Amino acid sequence: MTAIAQYVKSLFLKELFQGMAVTLRHMFGHKITVQYPEERTPQSNRFRGLHALRRYPNGEERCIACKLCEAACPALAITIESAERDDGSRRTTRYDIDLLKCIFCGYCEEACPVDAIVLTRIFDYHGEKRSDLYYTKQMLLAVGDKNEAQIARDRQQDAAYR
Repeated sequence: MTAIAQYVKSLFLKELFQGMAVTLRHMFGHKITVQYPEERTPQSNRFRGLHALRRYPNGEERCIACKLCEAACPALAITIESAERDDGSRRTTRYDIDLLKCIFCGYCEEACPVDAIVLTRIFDYHGEKRSDLYYTKQMLLAVGDKNEAQIARDRQQDAAYR
């Protein structure tokens, strides 16, 4: 009996019509496609995107070259070199992040005692060459300077959640 039922189903192309019904049902339904450059999807408050180095309000960079972020990075994507200044404090002479190695885990941000390195909400960046995704200290400071208002708002919201 089942062999005859299967023959009848295949003769009348039942599976094909079931598939076409699903296609027609979704063709006229609500579309969920986002037209990316014009439309943006909502982001989580804790989204981890492009890195940035921050400065104090007086313009001095926050990083004290403690190298905790370098030690906390599981992908070994951060390279820091430091030097002692005339006043006895240490500051970075080199702070590089290789975004090709980075896994955007946020450990560097959590390890930083002075909130110098942060992960911003920026996700639409690219590189045409490998060297374009190797961010130096000056590039990271530029990202931080450009987006400081958003970074400060995110930090205030994070403090409210804790």
